Amino acid sequence: MPHESDPEPEVNISGGEAGGGAPATFDPATADTRAERIVDRLGARYWQKTYGGQDAFTCLVRTILSQNTSDVASQPAHDALLERYDGPDIDLAAALAAAERSTLAETISAAGLYNQKSGVIVDAAEWVLERWGSAAGFDAFVREGDPHEVRATLLEVSGVGPKTADCVLLFAGGRDGVFPVDTHVHRIYRRLGIAPPDADHEAVREVLERDVPAEKCGFGHTATIQFGRDFCTARRPACLEDPNACPMADICDQVGVYPETGEVVDPADAPEAAGD
Repeated sequence: MPHESDPEPEVNISGGEAGGGAPATFDPATADTRAERIVDRLGARYWQKTYGGQDAFTCLVRTILSQNTSDVASQPAHDALLERYDGPDIDLAAALAAAERSTLAETISAAGLYNQKSGVIVDAAEWVLERWGSAAGFDAFVREGDPHEVRATLLEVSGVGPKTADCVLLFAGGRDGVFPVDTHVHRIYRRLGIAPPDADHEAVREVLERDVPAEKCGFGHTATIQFGRDFCTARRPACLEDPNACPMADICDQVGVYPETGEVVDPADAPEAAGD
């Protein structure tokens, strides 16, 4: 059941410490696209924030840990990693580059796929040291470098995909116009009819970054995730129980959702998409 009063979790990849962003106010009356109206409505329900300021390498590690798992599972792994390898006057990149992989894997086991993720983290730490000499040098690159160059550079790292790169740009770099696409965002904006039913993650990102103003993309990402958890779940979206239960009911195309039969399919598999 949706919990409309639930706050953003105090510590998660969608926000970081104390929500990870500064409260901001935007005027929804100026929305020019349907995507922007949806983001405005989500922001009014959950939160409107600007993001940035997280340490870039810590954010990279945190996002790697979150891949293919939930914050509930990955947060303890992140906490355990920092407890073992981080501290005052310690360069986290140097500490992880020198980490014994089996020990690191055991440390982050709560996150799942821990053998794979430990390898990605050590490789990323070695890459940071080779390119920038320290986590601080990497942080400066993420904050001050050309965002397209930063994104392309991050995508060179094995195990770092578009969503991970975009989260680093958003939560560490504080870059406007970045709308990371995770499984919630990918599902929801195709289901709503904002992106084509067969759009991949990158195609959905391109639509959102085109149709949502740059300053709204950050909270659009985090609020959409919460909306996906509360209402627009993968298997039992709220509209199956009650057509009026979802706050987006009047603006959603329900692609792949059939309340009359209770069937839910991926938007790409919806019969309506067959002739597109």
